[in-house]
Amino acid sequence: MTPIKLHNTKTRRKEVFEPLDPDNVRMYVCGPTVYDRAHLGNARPVVVFDVLYRLLRHVYGPGHVTYVRNFTDVDDKINTRASETGRGIGEITAETTQWFLDDMGELGALEPDHMPRATQYIPKMVTMIEGLIEKGHAYEAEGHVLFAVDSWRDGYGRLSGRSVDDMIAGARVEVAPYKRNPMDFVLWKPSEGDQPGWDSPWGRGRPGWHIECSAMAHELLGESFDIHGGGNDLMFPHHENEIAQSCCAHPEGDFARYWLHNEMLQVEGKKMSKSLGNFFTVRDLLDQGIPGEVIRFVFLSTHYRKPMDWTAEKARSAEAKVKEYARILLTSHLSFSDESWSLHQTHEDYAPDAEVIAALADDLNTHLAITRLDALAKKAASDDANATNAFLGSLILLGIFNDLAAIARFGGPEAGLMDAFDLEGLEARLSALRMEAIETKDFSEVDQLKNSLTDAGLEVRMSKEAVSLIPGPDFNPAKLEALK
Repeated sequence: MTPIKLHNTKTRRKEVFEPLDPDNVRMYVCGPTVYDRAHLGNARPVVVFDVLYRLLRHVYGPGHVTYVRNFTDVDDKINTRASETGRGIGEITAETTQWFLDDMGELGALEPDHMPRATQYIPKMVTMIEGLIEKGHAYEAEGHVLFAVDSWRDGYGRLSGRSVDDMIAGARVEVAPYKRNPMDFVLWKPSEGDQPGWDSPWGRGRPGWHIECSAMAHELLGESFDIHGGGNDLMFPHHENEIAQSCCAHPEGDFARYWLHNEMLQVEGKKMSKSLGNFFTVRDLLDQGIPGEVIRFVFLSTHYRKPMDWTAEKARSAEAKVKEYARILLTSHLSFSDESWSLHQTHEDYAPDAEVIAALADDLNTHLAITRLDALAKKAASDDANATNAFLGSLILLGIFNDLAAIARFGGPEAGLMDAFDLEGLEARLSALRMEAIETKDFSEVDQLKNSLTDAGLEVRMSKEAVSLIPGPDFNPAKLEALK
């Protein structure tokens, strides 16, 4: 079994991943608050943890991994959007949830095994809060219930590396008068008027943000599970608060054993901001004609623990690379005649390359994996059958292509998957002209044909043994029409 090493934020070092139960590897990732389209930064953790999900499924088996990613569908941002638009909260959250799934699907992300909505787990949250009060870790004040940080002072702050005293000293916000400690955080708050609310022992209200993930993770994954992930902007306070309330509610468990955090995203070297005019949703880019496979490729080109800079130049370069990969596949020995063939399925004939697997198993080193892809692409282009099979298997593992249609879209004309252009025939024709030219010493026809092929975007490779034509990033089959 391939050993996996992951950088654990909790211990600040890379560790060998050892699941609690190899037959049920469990992972929880914080999902979106569904009030609007997902922006480009929202998509990065989706792609990062989709790669980890794929790797875990490859190593432990698809039936032995449980991946949970939640939807926050009760939040003040949602309430504000409903007030601004006059639309119902349920209507907004249903629409934006589907938007998110559609957009992430365009990026090649597999859907998790469970996608719980916060509103489905309100009773579980109430029960957890009641338990925290009974254990002395929470208290009621003016219709609110707050977690008492002093009740778990030794444990609070370990994930983010902060002490409670330092956090209090660094606070720059006005502290609610009903808090015993400035760092105490809300578990339950009152609802007024048309705000969404549920009955509870503390009156009609709604949960705080942090309690939802603890309740859903406990219900779906248990008191202890393997991996918890998210963007590093969630490390404090969200993940820190999750740990505190979960460990105090269920002291017999460890909550999450490995914590992974991806770095943030920039656009053209600057923080993404509406005021700077560099704010993009995933849908914005898709509507501009940038394919999801290209967006994903740009993301994977940078290690997840490094800041990622989205640039137009990177997108252009990535599109050329993805096109090259597709054309290599379509001109290889592989058969894509079965239209029902899905790249999301497991294909025993296309085992991923060992070096690609090793790169991903080393703390998701996707940059190194793509470097290896380039080497495989060169071998596949020379019609190395083993390399071609490993090349396709590696692309499937990385999720770069969604399905067969994507390969066809990138790699050739819309119909026929290159069948209309007999590259082997052109290779034989050029080879025959070359052999004739060697006898006559007149290479004018050879040069003329080579120039036509090169102008169409084909790389011409000639050796003593053979002639090969390799479609390049700018391959234009229409320019071959005159050569038929």
